[in-house]
Amino acid sequence: MDAKINIFVPCFTDLEINNMALPINIQDLIHGHSVEWERLEFKRGWNPEEIIHSICAFANDLHNWGGGYIVVGIAEQNGMLVLPPTGLPQDQLDHIQGELIKLGNQIQPTYIPIAQPYIMDGQHILVLWCPAGDNRPYTAPSTLGKGAQRQSYVRVGSRSIVAQGETLRRLQELTARIPFDDRINQTATIQDFDLGLIQAFLQEVKSDLYEESKHISLVNLLRSMLIAKGSDENLRPVNAGLLFFSKEPERFFPRSWIEVVWHRDDVGDNFTEHYFKGALHNQLRDALSFIKTNVIHEHVKKVSRQAEALRFYNFPYEAVEEALSNAVYHKGYDLGKPIEVQIWPDKLNILSYPGPIPPVDSQILQNRKIEARDYRNRRIGDFLKELDLTEGRGSGFPKIYKEMRKNGSPEPIVYTDEQRILFLMTLPVHPLLLEQESNGASIGVNDLLFSNLEELLNYSNGVSNGVSNGVGNTVQSIIDSEIHDKAIKMLELLLEPIRRIELFRKMTLSNQSKNRAKYLDPLMKIGWVTKEFPDENNPRQKYFITESGKKILNLLKTKS
Repeated sequence: MDAKINIFVPCFTDLEINNMALPINIQDLIHGHSVEWERLEFKRGWNPEEIIHSICAFANDLHNWGGGYIVVGIAEQNGMLVLPPTGLPQDQLDHIQGELIKLGNQIQPTYIPIAQPYIMDGQHILVLWCPAGDNRPYTAPSTLGKGAQRQSYVRVGSRSIVAQGETLRRLQELTARIPFDDRINQTATIQDFDLGLIQAFLQEVKSDLYEESKHISLVNLLRSMLIAKGSDENLRPVNAGLLFFSKEPERFFPRSWIEVVWHRDDVGDNFTEHYFKGALHNQLRDALSFIKTNVIHEHVKKVSRQAEALRFYNFPYEAVEEALSNAVYHKGYDLGKPIEVQIWPDKLNILSYPGPIPPVDSQILQNRKIEARDYRNRRIGDFLKELDLTEGRGSGFPKIYKEMRKNGSPEPIVYTDEQRILFLMTLPVHPLLLEQESNGASIGVNDLLFSNLEELLNYSNGVSNGVSNGVGNTVQSIIDSEIHDKAIKMLELLLEPIRRIELFRKMTLSNQSKNRAKYLDPLMKIGWVTKEFPDENNPRQKYFITESGKKILNLLKTKS
């Protein structure tokens, strides 16, 4: 059972950044819901010698995981926490935090973690946030006594060990090499941050820093979240901060958006393009929402001699969600190339640049689970995981395979070229759709259960289906009640391009803006009608029915 955490927030001044609340939900942190166990370490009590080694290991961040957390006052067994917490004496908290600064000064280069006390089940605990350092490699004394040797420590699994041999060589190669998403952006200022986006994030992840953000300075807020670095007179945003907390990140990272191209045929002549921009997590959510609403739809097929119908999706949403989230996580935002989603009748492709980090190659990608590896974007991964927009490290591929298998779909196809320039994930459409199309008839409309407008829109915007008798009355009823009772007549008149004044005359309606808003605009909004000229004020403007609108009219020809 999860332990209940009561928050103890001391009254600190704005200058005491290290004692501000952490930008993460503490209960999720302690139970391993928002941070992987490899990045968590629990200590029953204050043991300075062990703790300085763990601080050094997290600062070195060998795998670009983003550092880690040390929770003092909770025992562990085999790397897992033991509850209830043992706690720390309240009168020792100030002394421990003072000693923590001394430990940080014994690490070279100097490294001070961010500390925050909390109360859990009536016991005082201390959480140390040890983010990845900018000046790797770091060393710490092997002991706190005389004659100690300086060693570089790294994390291997849930342990902090001395880096030796090949591991030490890898660490030394990281000298002053900071992942792009955690670098300072010299072209931006802290005024490019949007406070509303920052506070919305803190509120969503249920961080205690949300309440503090209402009365502390912007500088201290940015420092506490580690999304800005530098001296007070030259404080600059880091790239991950701009990607998540500026309204127009494309100003600083060219083409840092998601492009969705929806092909309505196999040739590629009939397609629409959609661009999703803004804060990284918002564009991801908006793109997924568009795909879920407009592209993904359920099919119901009645099976002979079987009472229960077969239900499946053209593409399982959970697989699309994980694949696109992974593309956002691992994309190189310094390359100026968008994430491209190409939707075809027979497949859905997600293309991003560059490919995976060595040693992962095309052959390794065929494995359903990729083992521990380096990560391109340590901060982006943390933000996405705190927002529940991506799974834990290494679990994305298994989930995609599982969801495709559960839907009855073929396995995904994963590809990267020899130079690892690109990464392509292909999700094939459900095979029954291809089989039915090859036979000249897809799932009959009788097998599609339209109960509301959303289901009808999913059908009209999806892959072309055949028709069958007995559905017209249902379709007519949904359209009349949820759009308007003149929709069908208007669609029939729009089979040929027509000017609005002529359309309304034939509909016996006056050519006024209120009638346009009531009768024409709803059909355009749901994609059944479009304009001949993009310019709204073109005097030759005409309107005509789309392929989606034609599907609805074809349904109604079977009206019983």
